[in-house]
Amino acid sequence: MKNLPRWFPAIVLICVVAFVVSIFARGIGAGDLGGGSSGAMPLEGLARIPVSAGGRTKPLDTYARNELLRMSGKQTYEGDGGSRPAIEWLLELWTKPEAAAERRVFRIDHPDVRSLLALTDATRTRFSWSEIAPKLEEIFRQAQLASEISRKKQDPFQKQITDLYGKLSEYVQVQNLREPYTVAPLAAGEEWAPLLGTDPHAKPLDTESALALRGILASYALGDAADCTRRVAEYHAVLDAKLPSAGAASAFEVVMSRCEPFYNASILYLVAFLLGCVAMLVSPMSPDRWKPSLLRSALVLIAVAFAIQTFGLASRIYLQGRPPVTNLYSSAVFIGWACVPLALVGEWFSRIGVLSMAASLIGFATLVVAHNLSASGDTMEMMQAVLDSNFWLATHVVVVTIGYSATYLAGFIAVFYVVGGVFTKLLRGEAMKALPKMVYGVICFAAFASFVGTVLGGIWADQSWGRFWGWDPKENGAALIVVWNLLILHARWGGMIRDRGVAALAIAGNIVTSWSWFGTNMLGVGLHSYGFMDSAVFALVTFCLVQLALVACALVPTARWRSLAAAS
Repeated sequence: MKNLPRWFPAIVLICVVAFVVSIFARGIGAGDLGGGSSGAMPLEGLARIPVSAGGRTKPLDTYARNELLRMSGKQTYEGDGGSRPAIEWLLELWTKPEAAAERRVFRIDHPDVRSLLALTDATRTRFSWSEIAPKLEEIFRQAQLASEISRKKQDPFQKQITDLYGKLSEYVQVQNLREPYTVAPLAAGEEWAPLLGTDPHAKPLDTESALALRGILASYALGDAADCTRRVAEYHAVLDAKLPSAGAASAFEVVMSRCEPFYNASILYLVAFLLGCVAMLVSPMSPDRWKPSLLRSALVLIAVAFAIQTFGLASRIYLQGRPPVTNLYSSAVFIGWACVPLALVGEWFSRIGVLSMAASLIGFATLVVAHNLSASGDTMEMMQAVLDSNFWLATHVVVVTIGYSATYLAGFIAVFYVVGGVFTKLLRGEAMKALPKMVYGVICFAAFASFVGTVLGGIWADQSWGRFWGWDPKENGAALIVVWNLLILHARWGGMIRDRGVAALAIAGNIVTSWSWFGTNMLGVGLHSYGFMDSAVFALVTFCLVQLALVACALVPTARWRSLAAAS
């Protein structure tokens, strides 16, 4: 055990490499998606079939995942033999609707909604179409009443009944093959189209793609695995010849979905943060043996997590043909991603472990935020028209988001400084002197990036809307970040605050940044309010209250800080 600390980072690296290999092996592995209940059905090939929905071309597997996620909150369902992949549910809905009607895929949380629908089983929150169908008229009536009230004024019952009605309507559209657009444009003059249109008396499509898809679904319905496999292979050969880019992108997206890069990166970030915590706790007992080894191990995990997250970001850029930030989901991923290298650069010079802990915590937290934002479905949906500019997405949006990242990083370093200084004896000597300097340096960078990003946004607004500035809530939020960072710098330069004051204001900067990032969207007004989520309100308020409590901790006189007392 004496030499174990020296070898511990190498052991961690080997384990992480094995973990990464297993991720990509699962992603590129051949065979059926999920296998099992569908026997030898070619689920792999079926999953890669490109379709059009939400303004973009995507694989059938992604569409199935998004639909099931919107309806049930999960990308799998309980089928024969346990948890089954979403693609099986979608194919069953198309080929065996009676069986699909028994699948519990509709999530209903509100007890009054369950009571209205006579769903008496309180032990579960997911119900099937056949359980809900007897009350469709009542659902429609209640949804109509709720629609007369604005979304912001609806109570939880009205919101859920409205959402349920929307899910049921979408279920019918998908079941009737009106969504997604599955018929590919394989000939000149053709466009993406649904297999069945809205007119029941219209003649069925007889294009090459439509005939091939009907044959595939017929074979799947009959359970003829050999014929279905042959038809799927033939259809992919046609797609590869006539729509090579769509076929290649769909195949790649299926691999990326299975790899789950952001989910796996979040796991590694969390483990790295826990290792950093252990390193700080054991440092008083063995500062020269365990702490360096544990911190190096944490850095290994962070580096691998960052590489996986980078793969996920690069994959989204390839699939969308856009810069990395296009909506709230991608902004959450990018903010965490941008924080990591900023923190690691500081860690390279300081070597005290706090910045690596901040990097892993921010990386994990932002990916959790992104995961919750993905509950609405496709995270690569068609963008708002105002965002449809690759140049400005690559300049204004990316730069201003880097400003968000740096402001958060300064705030989280300040959190470690305050919590570690007030409540523990871990931050002594150089650490207590180094952390405030790091906060100051990061704020300098954050002020610059935020200012440049905001100015670029004004130039874009002038080109898009004919005015540089319009006091839109989002514009005000961006300006507030700039002003707040400058306020900290000027207060420090003017001698009004010192280390403790800089930390307190940097923590308050987390509130300012969160307001600009999420709060302005929740107002539901202005030209930038295109990312509203009801579920984020509680989380945002809770986060702000926690930050205010930390600011209060920073105001504790330094004579009562345990780390400073321990040093004296």
